[in-house]
Amino acid sequence: MAVANGSVNITESFPYISTCGSYPPQSCIFGQVLNIGALLGVVICCLKYQQLRDYGCNSHLNLAGLIAGLFCALGSSVVGNFQQYNQLETHLFGAFLAFVVGILYFWIQAVLTYQAKPRHGGSWIGPLRFCLSACGTALLIATCALFSLGLDSESAYCEWALAMDLFLLFGLFAVDFWHVGSCSVHVQYCMVNREILDIQASTQTLSL
Repeated sequence: MAVANGSVNITESFPYISTCGSYPPQSCIFGQVLNIGALLGVVICCLKYQQLRDYGCNSHLNLAGLIAGLFCALGSSVVGNFQQYNQLETHLFGAFLAFVVGILYFWIQAVLTYQAKPRHGGSWIGPLRFCLSACGTALLIATCALFSLGLDSESAYCEWALAMDLFLLFGLFAVDFWHVGSCSVHVQYCMVNREILDIQASTQTLSL
């Protein structure tokens, strides 16, 4: 869409993802898609965290993974809503959360793959997650290094490849979620409310 309406010219240089989504109407679609993606990312991270807890992996590393995943999802939403030509500093902060913290999240998940029992996907899932996380780290470093050297087209190639790598890593969770039978949310009274109810019941009993 950006090429069709002349917002970017790929004959001059290959554009960054954010460059393609900076001008309307594609900026509107860009923001909406990333907002939906951020919501789905939150759901995925919460499901993965709970699944690992159910497998007995109730560690600080699992909690750190959840927090990193939520910040990654937040960064995606920020990138979509604050375009680089409108709010560059905010946009770059969102990109940092989406890419840097996102890669950190998947490094944590790669480590947790070996801590969780049972481990779904056989012996290949762990090495594949490590390889894709390492590939994402290399692409992230290459994106920043090429940008600092003024090689914008080459840097943009790496940025697009990095985004695809993150999508693939999220898609690998299908192997783990294939074994999820059901998921439910329960609302429980906190201890303070229970104590208040107990006191009220005791008072009514004494009054009688």
